[in-house]
Amino acid sequence: MKPSDNFKKIINNHLESLATADELFAETLKKQNKNIDECITYIFNQVKNSGCNGFTDDEIFGMAVHYYDEDQIEVGSNIDCKVVVNHSIELSKEEQEDAKKKAFEELVSEEKSKLQKKQASKKVEPVQFVQASLF
Repeated sequence: MKPSDNFKKIINNHLESLATADELFAETLKKQNKNIDECITYIFNQVKNSGCNGFTDDEIFGMAVHYYDEDQIEVGSNIDCKVVVNHSIELSKEEQEDAKKKAFEELVSEEKSKLQKKQASKKVEPVQFVQASLF
């Protein structure tokens, strides 16, 4: 999962938890002209336009709710950016196994390249035999 996917998941989970607690917001969340991808784009544009680099969870969640509440809202253009999420991310058993396998393969590859470099630096010079003349 990429960071923006994690961010999207966290925002979506928050909105869904609000919807289960508030029937009115549950209806707002079902609007046909709204979706989570545009919501994320809206948040990214709001953050960019603010000029700030850090926000509280409540500020970001508030932007998400605002996006769904407003019928006429300018989303803005897609922004390619990195998002730092301060929530712990739970990996499935399959994802954990894949991560372990990848880490092991990387370690093996690094060790092989180290050994190859050592062997390349230890060039063996050919031994020249000199035969002494008996005459």
